[in-house]
Amino acid sequence: MLISVVAIALIVSSGTESALAGNYRSSTGVYYAAMAGLEEARGRLLRSNPDYVVKADANFLLSPGMPPGTPLNVGDVRYILNPNAAQGENMGNVLALYQDNEYPTEFPAAPNSTRVIASTSPNNGQGLPGPLYKWVRINAVSEQWLRQGLGQDVAPFDGSIDTTPLFYDGTNLTDVPAFSGSQVFEITAMAILPNGSQKILQYLVAPVPIILPPFMAALTLSAWQGSDPVFRAPTNNAAYGVKGDGDQDCNGNPLLPKVAIGLYGQYQGVGNLNNAINSVKAGIPSFPPPSTAAKSNYTGQGAWPDVEPLSPPFQTPSQLNSIVQTIIESADAVVPAGSAATQTSYLDSLNMSPSNMLTVVANGDLDLTHWGRTGYGLLLVTGTFTMDPDNGWFGIILVIGEGRINNADIFGSREFDGAVFVAKTNIPGPDLGGASVSFDPAMQGTGIRYSTCWIQKAQPPGSYKILSFHEIAQ
Repeated sequence: MLISVVAIALIVSSGTESALAGNYRSSTGVYYAAMAGLEEARGRLLRSNPDYVVKADANFLLSPGMPPGTPLNVGDVRYILNPNAAQGENMGNVLALYQDNEYPTEFPAAPNSTRVIASTSPNNGQGLPGPLYKWVRINAVSEQWLRQGLGQDVAPFDGSIDTTPLFYDGTNLTDVPAFSGSQVFEITAMAILPNGSQKILQYLVAPVPIILPPFMAALTLSAWQGSDPVFRAPTNNAAYGVKGDGDQDCNGNPLLPKVAIGLYGQYQGVGNLNNAINSVKAGIPSFPPPSTAAKSNYTGQGAWPDVEPLSPPFQTPSQLNSIVQTIIESADAVVPAGSAATQTSYLDSLNMSPSNMLTVVANGDLDLTHWGRTGYGLLLVTGTFTMDPDNGWFGIILVIGEGRINNADIFGSREFDGAVFVAKTNIPGPDLGGASVSFDPAMQGTGIRYSTCWIQKAQPPGSYKILSFHEIAQ
């Protein structure tokens, strides 16, 4: 009898251990299935991702009736669905079979709008093994939601619980947009295994933008002691100008004027600095001589023509080149080397627009002669940028490396809105070289206009940073 009791105890213990091991395997498996859903959604929020959510649905991150670039409203819900055809699931029934009962625990009202797209992960319906999550939800959040979890006013410590969407300024949460693209998103993933094990995991994420050079002037030219910048405006064009005033935010509110042409570099002694400033001013024409009509097109913080030294600290060539490398790694498009026809044809294929602003890199020379179009976003050129007065650009233009802009064609009437930063970094030593912007005397076009709004819209997002992670109790 004693031996029998011991044997039965061993059998029961073995069964318990097997059950515990099985539960652990299921718990681990469903955890990683839900995590796969979170990471797919986080990755697909990046514009540079081939499966960017907006490529699947142009309105996926847009509230109904709102213009492009506006934040997603609290209450607008977006789903990525991952049906398993082998289990009778499809895009039309996933949310019915696996209801999102977590959403009403956070938000008292029903969603304002709902949009769905399909997962790009392999799944059993395609004959390939893949994560077994069922859906991922993406939505905006507000302080009202955070109060449920933290019980305090978190942004911007104003003593009130706001219902407006939250943003991330790189350090703190805020209910005032700090820059375009910084909205905080909540990502929630639900996974269910065939044995019935379930798991809901949740992220709070926000894009952390790439740190760019400072834009303190409509046109910034690198300069250093003994290496003065070159600026030669089209001397026969009374309409060309560089303007740092007239700036507005994206709501049309006036902002303080910026410098028209800024010198970005260190000079020893007032005399040397004045020589550099006067050299740039000498490239600004009087039209027709001796009139000063053309000089009055160079307006900003100071008296026209507004050419001023910018405030330190200044980035070194290695620091600027590091920024260039980061932008190249996260670019939406890289322009191929070749003729102007090859490069302009490639830009045409990108379909840039105010609602499709891209980070475009030319890792070498870029020749846009006879392009005759307008680009939107951030343009980085590491070689010589040959522009055309019939080219326009809304956003940011960085010419860092060779630090040279010129033209070949002379006809056109477009302008650049945002900021242009030109820096010569491909020189030995720790100091910047003198940038060069030199145009044909007969070139047309209307020049450069500083625009905080277009600068903000063109900011290239880096990765989506995880601000918080937790498991939802069920």
